[in-house]
Amino acid sequence: MQSMNTTDRVLLIDDQAIVGEAVRRMIAAQFAQNGAGGGDGGGCEYRSVQDPTQAIAAALEFKPTVILQDIEMPGLSGLELLPAYRANALLRDVPVLMLTGKEDPAVKADAFARGASDYLVKLPHPVELVARIRHHSRGFRMQLERNAAYEALRASEAHMKAEIHRAASYVRSLLDPPMDGVVQADWRFVPCESLGGDVFGYHWIDEDHLAAYVLDVSGHGVGPALMGVSAMNLIRSGSLEREQLLDPTRLLSALNAAFPMARHDGMYFTVWYGVYDRRTRELAWAGGGHPPSMLLRGDTLHQLESTTYMVGVTDDYDAPTMRMTLEPKDRLYLFSDGVFELHLLGGGIWGVESLAAFLQESPAEGLLDAVVRETTRVMLEGRGVAVADIPAAAATASWDDDFSLIELRFN
Repeated sequence: MQSMNTTDRVLLIDDQAIVGEAVRRMIAAQFAQNGAGGGDGGGCEYRSVQDPTQAIAAALEFKPTVILQDIEMPGLSGLELLPAYRANALLRDVPVLMLTGKEDPAVKADAFARGASDYLVKLPHPVELVARIRHHSRGFRMQLERNAAYEALRASEAHMKAEIHRAASYVRSLLDPPMDGVVQADWRFVPCESLGGDVFGYHWIDEDHLAAYVLDVSGHGVGPALMGVSAMNLIRSGSLEREQLLDPTRLLSALNAAFPMARHDGMYFTVWYGVYDRRTRELAWAGGGHPPSMLLRGDTLHQLESTTYMVGVTDDYDAPTMRMTLEPKDRLYLFSDGVFELHLLGGGIWGVESLAAFLQESPAEGLLDAVVRETTRVMLEGRGVAVADIPAAAATASWDDDFSLIELRFN
C-alpha cells in the first residue's frame, strides 16, 4: 500500500519533452501561488517520462497520486497503457487523467471504458489542471486511508475470531467426556460464531447419586463463556457441600447467591439441574428459567419443566424440587435454547414442540446426530438456502447461538 500523506505526486507520461516542461511549470506556478499546501497542508512532487514503455516501472517506483497520461505516443498509446495500470495491484486505483490534443467523443468514451478517471484537452488552463490534480489526489488519498482502516478492522476481526475460537475450544475441553455404565451419557456441542454461554456436565456425587445439568448465560462473547465455566466449576469442584449437590433446590440457591447480576455485569443464566438416585431410580430436578428437559419412555415423552426463574436476578430465590421415578431404558435429553430457537423463512421459530416431536418420532440409535442434521437443515432453510444446496452449506454453517444437547440413558 502506498504511504499516506498530503503531498500530491504527479507522474506525466508524454513523449514530448516540451509538454513535460510546460506541465511542470504550470503545476509549480499554481502551487506557489496558492501556497505549498494548496489548502491540503501538503505540496506537490512531479516527474515526467517520455518513453511509454517505462510508464509502469516509473509509476511503481514513484508511487504517484495522479497519472497524467498522453494518448497519442509512438509505439505504445495511452489507451493501451490504461488496462496495464488497472491490471497492476499497486496501480489499479491510481487516478489516470488522459491528455489529448483534440476533443473526440469516441476516443473519450473509449478512454473511460478502459479505466480513465478524467479527460483533458492539452494543454488545459493551469488553474483547471491543478484543480483536477488536487481533486483526484485527495480522493485517492482518502481511498488509501479507507483501505488502511478496513485492513486494520479486518485484522482485528480475524484476531478476535481466532481468540473466540480458542475460547470455544477451551470450553469444549472442560466438558465431561461420554460416559458408560449404569447410566450412559453422550452429547453434541456446537459453539456459535460469537461464542455463547452454554456449559453442561454430569458426574457421580457418590456411588449412588448422579448429577446432570445444563446452563446458559445471557449474551454472547468471552464474558458469558467465562461466567458459565465459573458456574460449572462451582458445581463440580467439590467446594459445595454434599447435601447441596444432592438437593436441586439448595444447589440452585447456592448458584443464585454466588452469581448475582449486580456483581457480574448484568449477566444472569438459566439452568436445569437433576440428581438421579440409582438405588430408588428416582430423578429429582429443579430448573431456573431453562427450557424443559425431555424424558423419553418408549413412545411417550415427558417434559420436565423449570420450577422457577433465572439465576442471579433477585436475592430472594426459591427453586422447588420435582421428582419422578425412572424406568429401565428411559432416556433423558437436556439442551439449550440454541437447539430449537431456529428462525423459519416465513417467520416464527421452529420451537421446543417441534424438537419434542422430532425426538419422539426418531429412532433411538444415532439420535444426537440426527438432531444436529435436522436442526441444521431447519436453520439453513430459514436463511433461504435452497434444499439442494443444504448438504454443502451445512459443512460451514454458523449457529446464531450455542447448540448444546445431552443424552442420558438409564440402563
